[in-house]
Amino acid sequence: MSRIASILLPMPLPEAFDYAEPEGMELTVGDQVAAPLGPRLLRGVVVGLREAAGGNRPLKPIDRRLDEPRLPANTLEFVQWAARYAVDNPGQVLAIALRGARVPKPKPVRMVRPTGVQPVRSTPARARVQEAAQQQPAPAAELARAAGVSAGVVKGLIDEGVLEVFEIAPEARFDAPDLSRSGSELNASQAAAAGLLNEMVDDGGFNVALLDGVTGSGKTEVYLETAAHALAKDPKAQVLILLPEIALTQAVIGRVAERFGVQPGEWHSEVAPPARRRVWEAVAAGRCSIVVGARSALFLPFANLKLIVVDEEHDGSFKQEEGFIYQGRDLAVVRGKIEQAAVVLASATPSLETLRNAETGRYRWLRLSSRHGVAQLPEIELVDLRTTPPASGCWLSPLLVQAIAETLARGEQTLLFLNRRGYAPLVLCRACGERMTAPDTDSWLVEHRYSGRLVCHLTGFSMPKPERCPHCGAQDSLVSIGPGVERVEEEARMLFPEARISVFSSDTMFDAREARRLVEAMTAGEIDILVATQAAAKGHNFPMLTLVGVVDADLGLRGGDLRAAERTFQLLAQATGRAGRRDRPGKALLQTYAPEHAVMQALKAQDRDAFVAAEMEERELAKLPPFGRLAAVIASGPDLGQLEAFMREMAQAAPNAQGVEVYGPADAPLALVRGRRRKRFLVRADRGVDLSAYMTTWRARVKPPTAIRVSIDIDPYSFL
Repeated sequence: MSRIASILLPMPLPEAFDYAEPEGMELTVGDQVAAPLGPRLLRGVVVGLREAAGGNRPLKPIDRRLDEPRLPANTLEFVQWAARYAVDNPGQVLAIALRGARVPKPKPVRMVRPTGVQPVRSTPARARVQEAAQQQPAPAAELARAAGVSAGVVKGLIDEGVLEVFEIAPEARFDAPDLSRSGSELNASQAAAAGLLNEMVDDGGFNVALLDGVTGSGKTEVYLETAAHALAKDPKAQVLILLPEIALTQAVIGRVAERFGVQPGEWHSEVAPPARRRVWEAVAAGRCSIVVGARSALFLPFANLKLIVVDEEHDGSFKQEEGFIYQGRDLAVVRGKIEQAAVVLASATPSLETLRNAETGRYRWLRLSSRHGVAQLPEIELVDLRTTPPASGCWLSPLLVQAIAETLARGEQTLLFLNRRGYAPLVLCRACGERMTAPDTDSWLVEHRYSGRLVCHLTGFSMPKPERCPHCGAQDSLVSIGPGVERVEEEARMLFPEARISVFSSDTMFDAREARRLVEAMTAGEIDILVATQAAAKGHNFPMLTLVGVVDADLGLRGGDLRAAERTFQLLAQATGRAGRRDRPGKALLQTYAPEHAVMQALKAQDRDAFVAAEMEERELAKLPPFGRLAAVIASGPDLGQLEAFMREMAQAAPNAQGVEVYGPADAPLALVRGRRRKRFLVRADRGVDLSAYMTTWRARVKPPTAIRVSIDIDPYSFL
């Protein structure tokens, strides 16, 4: 044994394991290896090497080095930093970073080439095959097609030794961007922003900028120009564009392909495993210049990452809530720092955390205050449902119905926005009042008329809608309460039977391809009324869309979420911003029972700055983000008594620290999920406190029973 290798395994383990490096293996940090763990051989990554002198215990030797790309040092540093920050096991993060590498390699391709031997018998068909083979090696079937002959002619030449078969491993490669292509013509404001971002790239090193532009101001064109500048400055540079929704990746991929003449690497959960492997390998080898993807693309093994763009940086979808819990926007900034890359955070409604960093000078702040070209921001009206309610059993007010009719008469499009999937969010029994919930879960079952089923959006449980109440047995007593997008679509079809109506939600768009098809149909004017959740409320540009109707503008304001007002403002500003993005004026109607609410008034006046100032003042008084830090501890177990005893033990073990307040334990709002009881702590800390270190210390002081699971969420977004 020459050296000891520390091997990190992609498993929920707290640290790397030590192994003996066999003589002559000559490992390097970042190498992928096969290492024994019990009776199995597992893939792992070398994260450290040291001399073996002084060792007092025998170590298992590494079995072999894998024929796989090496993980760059920056990627390993990022993996380990992210684990420390999130108070999680580094193996959990490594599993995300190796997701593409764990897909089996594609099989070698059998190719045919000439050997120099001449055939015993020559024919015109054989001559054509030889001529085609001389040009470049090709598979036998492709060679036969090129020569216009049958497969038997090629086989005969192989049998005679005139041609030979050989195997090549397919190379993971993406075409280089065509930097000679010009982008869209930028207006003065866009050009100024692009110039400042280009200067940031030229300065080199780590910098962050907030690209703050109203909806339709052309932020995408600006950051694509900066991407072109970064690639022109360094031909080996790599650019990462992060998006919150899979549906948005299709639109941005189209924009990238149009701008650079090539398809970028695509990375998200719906990418097929072979394509995922191709992207992962090409990124590691530096043969993929541009990647467009979801938050997990942050963990790809970039060889030379120079620019990271986080589009719609405010979006809550950048927060990963299960498994390894992290905020993609924040980790993007950290990845930029580790890579010494420029980071661009783009949004029409930036998060308060990002705005605070811009106000204090930590981030550069670039503002685009007007729409591109002749387009103007839409006029926004509040519809007070207390004075102009919908008809009985309906959800669209007379004012909104009239506006839709006028829009259809002009040959223009309408978006009806409701951020609630399914037909109805609640099903209850008229006879006994029983609310239908998922088994062993507090979550209500949502009715879906398309499938005829009741679905739990939390656990995925579904069942046919019963004819009798499961609680009291009453026949035909189950009624649907409240609207979902399917119910709004039903009402729209009843009111406008001649209109072409579609629904855009995760229940109707089963994959990225289907989402792209619907977006293209809407863009082409083939849809008159689009009923949609937030999947269609951001990032899309529909030229003929001039009316947005928000069915339930108050929806996001309910509950005790500290970000409720901020999220509602962001989502509704994004949704209303879909209207009037070309040369036709736009209009948005917000149906609300609380038109006097500060969020509604700010939206009507389109005065984001006033809303942000008021919200910042409230947060500062309470020392809440961005003026303080939060962490959550969620524990769950099948036995309530055992869980309560453990939570009392954990409360007693909480470290005393200045500037830290611990609240709880208390029942989680969803206190029962999949048969497990849930309780939580909420921790508030001053900005100067190392909250991750505090939580790490606290976690180390208690050992939960086997049946109890504990998760820590730094900077929580969900309080369920």
